[in-house]
Amino acid sequence: MTFPAEMRIESLEILGALAVFGAIVGRRRFTPAPRVPQDIRLVLAVNDRPAELTISEGQAGRIIGRSSDADIPLADPEASRRHAALQAAGGSLFLTDLGSRNGTFLNGKRLSVEGIEVKSGDHIDVGNTRIEVSEAQALP
Repeated sequence: MTFPAEMRIESLEILGALAVFGAIVGRRRFTPAPRVPQDIRLVLAVNDRPAELTISEGQAGRIIGRSSDADIPLADPEASRRHAALQAAGGSLFLTDLGSRNGTFLNGKRLSVEGIEVKSGDHIDVGNTRIEVSEAQALP
């Protein structure tokens, strides 16, 4: 039995497509090892007063503000109660303004609502308070 030429070509195209599909689907997939959350060690000076924090990835952000329950409490009438937050993600530290009235500044630049990475040597201005970041590094 013979088949028309068009049927043979279409059959070959289908077989070729199935072969390519099988080769792609049949490959082993690379699955990265699950990430282990990292802690960030933060050494800073708030108006020249030394402080040290450890911030765990996945943990709620550490609050900077005038509130008595803030993680970095400030006695500054220009600071909001919940002014800004520091949060660890991907082995880095990020600063986010929490909608404060007077804004949060990193190295003299006003932050928007989204977080920005904080590194050793940076300074954060909240109201009339300057926070110098001496060290911000992931712990092993």
